[in-house]
Amino acid sequence: MAKYSETIDLYSDDGKLLKSGVSLDRISPLVNPATSKIIDLTKRTINVNLGGIEQALKAGKLGKGKIKGRELDLAIMENKDAIVAKIKEMVQVEEGDDTEILEFNGGKLLLVSVPTKRLVNAATYDAAITAVASATTYALVDQFDIDMFNASTVKAACWGGYPHTQDMNGALVTSVLTIPQNNEGIGYALRNVPVNHYVMMTGRNALQGAALASTLEMAGEFEMGMGIGPFERNLLLSYAYQGLNANNMVYDLVKENGQTGTIGTVVQSVVERAIEDKVIAPGKKGGYFQFYDTKDPMLWNAYAAAGTMAATVVNCGAGRFAQAVSATLLYFNDLLEHETGLPSCDFGRVMGTAVGFSFFSHSIYGGGGPGVFNGNHVVTRHANGVAIPCVVAAASLDAGTQMFSPESTSKIMGETYGQIDVFNKPIHQIANGA
Repeated sequence: MAKYSETIDLYSDDGKLLKSGVSLDRISPLVNPATSKIIDLTKRTINVNLGGIEQALKAGKLGKGKIKGRELDLAIMENKDAIVAKIKEMVQVEEGDDTEILEFNGGKLLLVSVPTKRLVNAATYDAAITAVASATTYALVDQFDIDMFNASTVKAACWGGYPHTQDMNGALVTSVLTIPQNNEGIGYALRNVPVNHYVMMTGRNALQGAALASTLEMAGEFEMGMGIGPFERNLLLSYAYQGLNANNMVYDLVKENGQTGTIGTVVQSVVERAIEDKVIAPGKKGGYFQFYDTKDPMLWNAYAAAGTMAATVVNCGAGRFAQAVSATLLYFNDLLEHETGLPSCDFGRVMGTAVGFSFFSHSIYGGGGPGVFNGNHVVTRHANGVAIPCVVAAASLDAGTQMFSPESTSKIMGETYGQIDVFNKPIHQIANGA
């Protein structure tokens, strides 16, 4: 990748300087070690809801349904240690490799990291969940000497509806990633993490959640070929300023407008800061209207991205509602274009995304709250990594107005991934790695 002479200062979610003079290339998903760890663990780690499997089998709840007469009363938690040992033995490739099983909630939840060799020697990241689901199934069959007539019931608890469904519908062995067949196109795998997952993994911290989402969104952008040649700098700047609070811009904008501000006052603050930093300057006049010019449209785009994030935090934070995020994405950027005559965030694509997002999240259609969307969704896929982080911030600040709350859809993500440093405090970890 290109080496950049320009530097940024990285600040925490509470406005404290973490590292100054960081070269732009040091935050790249291809270079930063903390980002590499996030991506690696996202692909390699699988949730096993061991306590949930015991309860599901006892009630005959398999996949998304319930089958009377197929109940199995197995003392799974009493035999937890033996089952965990069997899973690890089967999942590992070599003794002493990087297979790891972490236990949470007294062993009711497991987070299984499959060995790197399984993914290196596979075409897709499916290799992680298939290995763990198979190992869990066989460990239970072996531990309780399940006969051939009941083994399929154990399998259904672990694998869900698969192969009757394309994905593992209703499975109690889960990944943070969706299966490749659900991806909207080439390179979308790391962008198909639901907003609510990010919210729970970062403990409802708006800026940490946005940073985690921004990290995986930008990694996805690189994977789909968007970070090649001169376009690489555009992605890195957007990522730095919006996702990682570079130069404390998001924090400063929120602090300046948080008490009494609106979307409109955030627009004013962004324009004032851009003028002060000499990113934009007054250009021609058209009647009463003052146009602005910029010699660095990529840096201006990063300022617009940071402003979009700040406007989201100010507006959705004031109302404690996530539903306003689509309107915020639309009208902050609409006002920004009318104020400056310059392109808005992601050169108009955030506005385009917001129009469809409003309709599908809570308008006439009203199919689902913002928390169930992701960067791989047909409605929210279009903005290059700068829309979903704002949705995460909004959902983090939501006070329970969503039909699908993070606690109802993604609780297990907080109880497992949320206990790991690179997931719950990504801003700090990435700054350390830079």
